[in-house]
Amino acid sequence: MCGIYAAVSNKSILSELINGLDNLSYRGYDSAGIAIMNGEHIERRRAQGKIDKLSHLLSTNPLDGQIGIAHTRWATHGLPNVQNAHPHMTPKVAVVHNGIIENYPALRTLLQNAGYQFESETDSETIPLLITLYLDKGLTPELAMIKALQQLEGSFALAAIFKQYPLELFAARQGSPLIVGQSVDGFSLSSDQNAMPEQTLNTCNLEDGDLARITQQQLTVTNLSGDQIQRNLIARQSQANDTSKNGFAHFMLKEIHEQPSVFKSTFAHYLEHSNTQQSQQFKKINSLTNKISRLTIVACGTSYYAGMVAKYWIESIAGVPVDLDVASEYRYRKAPIQRQAAALFISQSGETADTLAALRHAKSQGQACFSIVNVTNSTMANESDVVLPILAGREIGVASTKAFTAQLAALISVTLVLARENKLVTSTQENEFIKHLNQVDTLINQVLSHQKNIKAIAKTISLASNALYMGRGSAFPLALEGALKLKEISYIHAEAYPAGELKHGPIALVDESMPIIVVAPNDELFSKTLSNLREVASRGAKICLLSDENGITQAKDFITHHITLPTVPEALQPIIYNIPLQLLAYYTAVERKTDVDQPRNLAKSVTVE
Repeated sequence: MCGIYAAVSNKSILSELINGLDNLSYRGYDSAGIAIMNGEHIERRRAQGKIDKLSHLLSTNPLDGQIGIAHTRWATHGLPNVQNAHPHMTPKVAVVHNGIIENYPALRTLLQNAGYQFESETDSETIPLLITLYLDKGLTPELAMIKALQQLEGSFALAAIFKQYPLELFAARQGSPLIVGQSVDGFSLSSDQNAMPEQTLNTCNLEDGDLARITQQQLTVTNLSGDQIQRNLIARQSQANDTSKNGFAHFMLKEIHEQPSVFKSTFAHYLEHSNTQQSQQFKKINSLTNKISRLTIVACGTSYYAGMVAKYWIESIAGVPVDLDVASEYRYRKAPIQRQAAALFISQSGETADTLAALRHAKSQGQACFSIVNVTNSTMANESDVVLPILAGREIGVASTKAFTAQLAALISVTLVLARENKLVTSTQENEFIKHLNQVDTLINQVLSHQKNIKAIAKTISLASNALYMGRGSAFPLALEGALKLKEISYIHAEAYPAGELKHGPIALVDESMPIIVVAPNDELFSKTLSNLREVASRGAKICLLSDENGITQAKDFITHHITLPTVPEALQPIIYNIPLQLLAYYTAVERKTDVDQPRNLAKSVTVE
């Protein structure tokens, strides 16, 4: 979603602000802007489109100083144009804002009745105008911020600079992430730790209700009652921050090719290669196992489909009943909370607004909560009872690939631990299971080495306006994920159904122009899926089958294309079969010449409801 970067330094900050915006750009945006304290005045530059448009504007209309705020906007209220771009400002204050102000219509009316005029269609502009209202009444910037913040309803992270306090940066958070970084030159502020400069020595996550005042030398945090709060700056953890494509055409393709090592490192983090000795991470899980008579998995998007795969695994292998919920629906369903149960929340960023809200709801009901995240200092990580990190590294492509595979690695590990605790696997069976899982990286590399056929199939699919995916058992969530990937980056309308549901309505859509992608591992459900495949073939559909050699041989008279995959144990099938679905979506998008890494209307981290 939108991105915030700000800095106060003892040297020029323009290049730092632009670099910060560039590091935020992978999240998706449609305009960008900065505001800098230039002498005794606040000056602003904004541009529609990519950051290079803003850089060009700054080259012709320069701006510089030692304190400033910057923003990448993803349109929610109002069109993606210069007028709606951040920062929003008055002569007295400039503000950048992430989140949504839910009561902005009432605030807008209040401010207009008080004689203040709006330049934009955004909810965000209410913030600097509301602050200015209190400044005009004689309040100090700090008190004006507090009074304004007390009136805002919704979620927000914001940064502000004031004409009256030219050496101070203000920041506040309520439900949307903000991180403070310290270097030898001063402080930086960002909504995403990936945007922090390399020279950052220490970091601090602001928490809900925090108001921060930042100078070159000092960070001071209070609550909205003015009481000072201790927020400790801690040494920054070293992390990979590779923003190069390493010779790949797109970040997405690079990240697809990183999946063998990502799966291997994440799985090894939890279960030893050589034996079944538990890692420290799963000693934490074991502390919760007496509470897991039932498990609720909550997530959004791709993470939800990872949870759906896990439902099949955990129920069939570990014998634990699993409820699966879309995070945006979970807390509104008013479902009864079982005391002898636990909830697992999955989010790549650890900041997904709906998933975070669901976690907080579960905690408020006294439920044990653990989360699978890719960012270990994220809000979800900090608020969970147990954190299960995935070791995917920074994922830049908006369409998640390697994070999904890393989530599956963590989830299959959770499954094994629960099965062990429930005495549903013997030591011999577990060793055999782990032996197969230790071969996954080799199997993924095997799939990645045969992309020529997938490219040819993608060329055919790229001509379609609609596509249908189908599968049974754990192949069904893979069909859903495959359809999602195709929608996200190629803009082809795609839907997925359990194969047995086709005859209950969707088969009415099938004709010669409809490509059907069938995910059908050659397992105990294959004969049933083959029957469904024949049904759509009789309607003239062009079918692409994903199966092993034996499965493809059985279906050869009914299919147009096939992708041959290695024969693997049933539990490994979701991990392996996902790879060609990612590649199929990728090469289809390339054929259609879309923006693969930053597809339209999408953002990497969805931090608003």
